[in-house]
Amino acid sequence: MPESKGPFILITVNTSPTRAKQLISRMTEELKDRYEIRHVTNCETIEEVSPAVKEYQPDVLFSASMWSSEEAEQIRKVAEKERPGIKTHAIPQGLRVERGPDAIVEYLLENVPALLDSMDV
Repeated sequence: MPESKGPFILITVNTSPTRAKQLISRMTEELKDRYEIRHVTNCETIEEVSPAVKEYQPDVLFSASMWSSEEAEQIRKVAEKERPGIKTHAIPQGLRVERGPDAIVEYLLENVPALLDSMDV
């Protein structure tokens, strides 16, 4: 069995930290044989992103589906200003509301491996 890649340090931006933790835990559990992902914190507001990125220097940042595309872009810019080269991913707006939390986990499982495979850690 090939070694897992990582560790990848992950920050989420989600107004519901409990939900973020649950969904990311499900994702990391599913991917644990291939990737070591450490979810270090969640930012509940866009204003929390800059200090969190400064403190944790994450490899990856996910913005949740409650953010508009404009807000997700703002989050991306703030993260990149604090840590050039950070990989960011915006979960499509409305996905959880339209299709539920399982759809978020499925979406992450489909998209996160390619994102992580594109990185050198």
